[in-house]
Amino acid sequence: MGNEPLILVINPGSTSTKMSVFEGPKEVYTKTLYHSAEELAQFEHISDQLDFRVSVIEQQLAQNGFADRRIDAVVGRGGLLRPLEGGTYRVNEKMVQELREARYGEHASNLGAIIAYKIGQEHGAPAFIVDPVVVDELEDIARLSGLPELPRKSIFHALNQKAVARKAAARLGKKYTDVTLIVAHMGGGITVGIHKNGRVVDVNNGLDGEGPYTPERTGTLPVGDLIRLCYSGKYTRSEMLKKNKGQGGVVAYLGTNDMREVEKRALAGEQPWRLVYEGMAYQVAKEICALAAVVSGKVDGIVLTGGVAHSKVFTGWIRERVEFLAPVLEFPGEEEMEALALGAYRVLTGEEEAKEYD
Repeated sequence: MGNEPLILVINPGSTSTKMSVFEGPKEVYTKTLYHSAEELAQFEHISDQLDFRVSVIEQQLAQNGFADRRIDAVVGRGGLLRPLEGGTYRVNEKMVQELREARYGEHASNLGAIIAYKIGQEHGAPAFIVDPVVVDELEDIARLSGLPELPRKSIFHALNQKAVARKAAARLGKKYTDVTLIVAHMGGGITVGIHKNGRVVDVNNGLDGEGPYTPERTGTLPVGDLIRLCYSGKYTRSEMLKKNKGQGGVVAYLGTNDMREVEKRALAGEQPWRLVYEGMAYQVAKEICALAAVVSGKVDGIVLTGGVAHSKVFTGWIRERVEFLAPVLEFPGEEEMEALALGAYRVLTGEEEAKEYD
């Protein structure tokens, strides 16, 4: 492993910074650094936290024997940028400037590229982001919603979906760019995308109300009834938005988004717990089968991932309904740090060419 490149991975959250060091594809160190409200209160904007977060990362590197090691690449979680096709992008001044300005929105993930760029400059190493949340590879026909003012948008778990799609392709003995896969990421949000020759040509907007209901989101709703509810006078605009995201789905039916409790009570035969839990699997299965129509049913594999995929009961319900289409492969959880590291590794080893943000 000594000849493998050393890759520093940074994934900033609103009150934490997760960092890992990889030697090639193998993680050799990981740490989650938590930041108190008092520490962060001094910064007006997220981007103002740059020097503070870089300092705590550098301290950890020094304390754990990496201060004198050559860093070959720094990779950060991609933030809110303009819509991009998937891939590994070299962080440049333009990207950093747009993230600092929060041109497309302010979010903790914006810090990923900015931190990576600064540490990279200090160590003479290139900085990258990989498959940011704004990945958009939809085909034109997939953007049609039925109302010109409301085009369908690509907002999904791009980093994890593409990472597990690559693993699934390898398990099938093929390259990611040579397969057609349907990937269902199932967590607090659920996104189901169809990956055709390395591009996600259709996927539900899991952030803002499309697709299956989830532990805390409504997914697609009956539109006419939704409009009437919005204008009923019962709820404010803010309350309706919270119903859609945060107070919808399983938590609206059962009062909890703890899927372990839901499964326990469902398997004990309690109603409506079993109905609601199986209903979520039913909707995921329907979404998977609907996407199969995009490629006339010619699907090489169906991939189940995300936190909810740890449940064999839940994935079993989905299998029953979709296995007639293609083999089902399971990759439970979400390995964001590994996905980021492997994106940089592919560039460093020449397997993939870094894209430029222009």
